[in-house]
Amino acid sequence: MTSPQVDNTSDKPSADTSEEGYERGLGSRQVQMIAIGGAIGVGLFMGAGANIAKAGPSIILMYALAGVVIFFIMRALGELLLYRPVSGSFAEYAREFLGPFFGYVTGWTYWLMWIVTGMAELTAAAIYIHFWFPAIPQWVSALVFLLVLFGVNLISVKIFGEVEFWFSMVKVTAIIGMIVIGLGVLTLGFSDAGDTAATGNLWQHGGIFPNGIGSSLMTLQGVMFAYLAVELVGVTAGESENPEKTLPKAINTLPWRIIVFYVGALTVILAVVKWTEFSEGESPFVHAFAKIGIPLGAGIVNFVVLTAALSSCNSGMYSTGRMLRDLSANKEAPKALGRLNRRRTPATGIAASVALMGIGVVLNYIVPEKAFLYVTSVATAAGIWTWMMILISHIKYRSAVVAGRLPASSFPAPGGSALSWVALVFLSFVTCLIAYDSDARVSLYVGALWAVFLVAGWALLKSRNPELATRAPEGPNEPEFAKASD
Repeated sequence: MTSPQVDNTSDKPSADTSEEGYERGLGSRQVQMIAIGGAIGVGLFMGAGANIAKAGPSIILMYALAGVVIFFIMRALGELLLYRPVSGSFAEYAREFLGPFFGYVTGWTYWLMWIVTGMAELTAAAIYIHFWFPAIPQWVSALVFLLVLFGVNLISVKIFGEVEFWFSMVKVTAIIGMIVIGLGVLTLGFSDAGDTAATGNLWQHGGIFPNGIGSSLMTLQGVMFAYLAVELVGVTAGESENPEKTLPKAINTLPWRIIVFYVGALTVILAVVKWTEFSEGESPFVHAFAKIGIPLGAGIVNFVVLTAALSSCNSGMYSTGRMLRDLSANKEAPKALGRLNRRRTPATGIAASVALMGIGVVLNYIVPEKAFLYVTSVATAAGIWTWMMILISHIKYRSAVVAGRLPASSFPAPGGSALSWVALVFLSFVTCLIAYDSDARVSLYVGALWAVFLVAGWALLKSRNPELATRAPEGPNEPEFAKASD
């Protein structure tokens, strides 16, 4: 039965987003590696140390549980992306299905998430430099990395994609190598850790939940931070050569990435080195290699985790520039932030974002011991908002498809909107955990202040441009993007 309401030619916008002015410079291998690299960041390489100290071996279950929910979120996003692949996707879908205010809030909040994530990555990178050069102040290293990555992002999306490809390749190779070496230690007993390495370490030192289930659940907020950036593949939609092919493939490989890089790697590490030896402020990967005693092993892994931090910061600069351009195109940010340079890169938006990431350099100067905790908690809260908007947009989209108002996506999420509801409940639970934790609670205070700024900004925008608030939800907006300028 055919209904004119679901005629693809009339209701569904073209997948070609070339009118946005971006260069489709991201090939399949680059999108795949960006997707893989997005699942491997400083939250795993560094943040896992503090989580292990709190939860013991049960941290493996926490990463697995969160990973399942992340897959639900990504399949919801995937269905939306194949319905309408656009750069700035999260804000666009919130704008389309929930109204212009939610698109505005989501765009700016995702931008904030990457600003503070960039600060966290710069902080982590500076800490890793201490491994070789303890005399160099954290803020100096953070500043140098900030400027170098800024230069990379200004050149072109192809250069960004290539740099990110090799950053991700280093991370993937290192984790697989770590797993292989760890399995060798467990089965063959070589290395300095051979006498104590055993699968029994996963349950013999206080059990799987040595500090109680409650303590394990409290790590979920840190675990969710580790998964920030998996949604970055959605931002690449407007610059992917073939989004209909590359995006589903990138999303469908997420489960094995979680199994290998999180569950697998942590299982091997905690079997080789008992959990009581890990602590906050150090990478469990570096510690494990040092324990194994492989010559230069700890230094090699430190280099790897350094590239992981720089990779994530690099991605942050990329995504903030694109999100600011989307906001500018919808007249929700200054027009200048939407301009492209000759290389079709949103240079002004990137520059503005990098300037604010510089606050992370200041934090590393003022409170180097607390800088990582503060920025990660804020980033997690902002990330949870973004994921919630993806899920709610997906639920609204599915409702419109069932009602015959919109065409079906070629990449439907399994279970329809049911799993999106499950993920929403889980994210709400994590938000409650953040509120309960006295250290992480600062993110909610920052969030409340951020909400005040956003509401005030929206009121100002409406007063200058009343039609912003009149765009009805559940219908694609066709913004007029700023033209490329020199």
